[in-house]
Amino acid sequence: MLGIRFDKVMPLLTGASLLSIWSLDYVNLQPNRILPGVGYSLQDAVGWWWMFIVTTLLISAFLLSFIRLPTKRLLQLLIVSLLLVFMPISLSSFASNHIPETLTHARTGLGAAFWVLLFLLVLMLIELQQKLKLSRLIICLISILPIISFLFAYLDGGLETLAILREYNARSDQFHQAVKVHITLVSGAVFTSMLLASCLVALMRKVEAAQKIIFPLLNFIQTIPSLALFGLLIAPLGYLASKSEWLQAMNVSGIGWAPAMIALIAYSLLPMVRNTFVALEEVSSSIIEAAKGMGMSPLQVFIQVRLPLAMPVILEGIRITTIQAIGLTAVAALIGAGGLGNFIFQGLGQAAMDMVLLGALPILLLALVADLLFTSAMALFGRQSTRSGVIN
Repeated sequence: MLGIRFDKVMPLLTGASLLSIWSLDYVNLQPNRILPGVGYSLQDAVGWWWMFIVTTLLISAFLLSFIRLPTKRLLQLLIVSLLLVFMPISLSSFASNHIPETLTHARTGLGAAFWVLLFLLVLMLIELQQKLKLSRLIICLISILPIISFLFAYLDGGLETLAILREYNARSDQFHQAVKVHITLVSGAVFTSMLLASCLVALMRKVEAAQKIIFPLLNFIQTIPSLALFGLLIAPLGYLASKSEWLQAMNVSGIGWAPAMIALIAYSLLPMVRNTFVALEEVSSSIIEAAKGMGMSPLQVFIQVRLPLAMPVILEGIRITTIQAIGLTAVAALIGAGGLGNFIFQGLGQAAMDMVLLGALPILLLALVADLLFTSAMALFGRQSTRSGVIN
C-alpha cells in the first residue's frame, strides 16, 4: 500500500543536485591554457533534451523518497548509476558540438556543477549502499560503469580536449615515472613498518614495561606535522651522507627519497603496532586454552589460532597505514622525493588546477583501490573465522 514516508537524506541530495545543474556552470571552454574560459551550463553543453532527461531522473529520485514502495531504493540506485554513466558522455557531447577543429589548443575544463553533481551522486551511492546493505562487489560493479563510459568516450576521441588529459599528454612520461615513485615509496614504507611493528609487538608482549615506552613515543611522533618531520630529517641525513660513501652510493641525502621514507615509516608505525598488539592480546583466552588442550605447541597456537583470529584487525591497521602513506607521500614531493605530489605543487604554483587534478586524482584512486583490497581481505578472513565456528 502506498503512503507518505519522509526520507531526510535522498531529498536533500537530489534537491541540491537539481539546484547545481540549473544554477552553476557545468563545463568551461578555454582557447588555451593561459586565457580564461567561457562557462557553459549543462543545458548549453548537451542540449535541452539531455537536460530534460537528467532533470526528470533527479526529480524521480526525489519523489521516490516520499513513497512507500518496496523497490524504491533499487530504482534510486538505477537512477544514480545512469547519471554516473551520463557524466563522461556529456563531456564527449560538449566537445563534439562546441569545439571547432580550428581551435587546436582548446581545452574543456570541469565546472562547479560537474564536481558538485559528482560529489552528490557518490553520497547518494553511499546512502543507498547502507540502506540496501549492498556488498562491496556490487558497489564496485556500479563504480566501474562510469569508468567504462569514460573509456568508451576517450577511445572514441570525444575527450581529447579535456583539460586534464591535455596535461597528461604533455607530461605522460613524467606522469608514469611519478606513479612508479609514489607506489614504490608507499610500498617500501608499509612493508618496512610491518616488519618493525612485528618486532615491537613481539617485544611488548614479552616485556610489559616496553608498552610504557613504545606507545607514548609513537603517539608523540604522530603529533609532529609532516612538513616539520621532513625538515628535521634534512640536517642529520645530510651530515651522515657527507661522512659515508656507502650512503652517497645509495643516493641518501638531506632531501630526496631517504627522509621521505623514514618519515613515512615513522607515521605508519602507530596504527600498525596498535592494531597488531590489540588484536593479538584480545583473542579469547578460552580459545587459547582449548588449543593448548589439543596438544598444540606455543608456536602452533600462535600460527594456527591466535594469528588467524587477529588477522582482520591487523589488516585494518595495514589498511589505515597504507591509505595514510598514500596521502603523505604527496607532501614528500616538497623535499624532492618525487611522486604525484610534484604535479600538485607545480599546479598550485602555476595556478593550473588541471595539473593539480593530474596529481590528486591518481592519489585518490590509489587510496580507493587500497581500501577496497584490504576491506575485501578483512571480509574474507572474517568469513573464514565464522565458517570454522571459532568465535572471538
